[in-house]
Amino acid sequence: MKLDTHRGMAAQKATDLRRQLHEVAADQAALKQRQVELETFLQSAPAATRAEAAERACYLLRLFAATPEAQDPRRQKLIDSVIEDLKRLTP
Repeated sequence: MKLDTHRGMAAQKATDLRRQLHEVAADQAALKQRQVELETFLQSAPAATRAEAAERACYLLRLFAATPEAQDPRRQKLIDSVIEDLKRLTP
């Protein structure tokens, strides 16, 4: 009887794990689609203002910040500094 309970709990855990993995995969696919839509929008026309250009630059810096090349603490500090500069210098 105890073994049946344990198997039941293990099966429930496996089901929960599969459900969570499916949800994560769906979330990642939706995020990727939104990212493609955003980048298509950003490429559709040149920036109309300095603020818009700064937002575009910040977006690209954040993308770069997520790459292995940008994981160096000095680069992370520089990226953060440039993003702060862009925010401070644009209305």
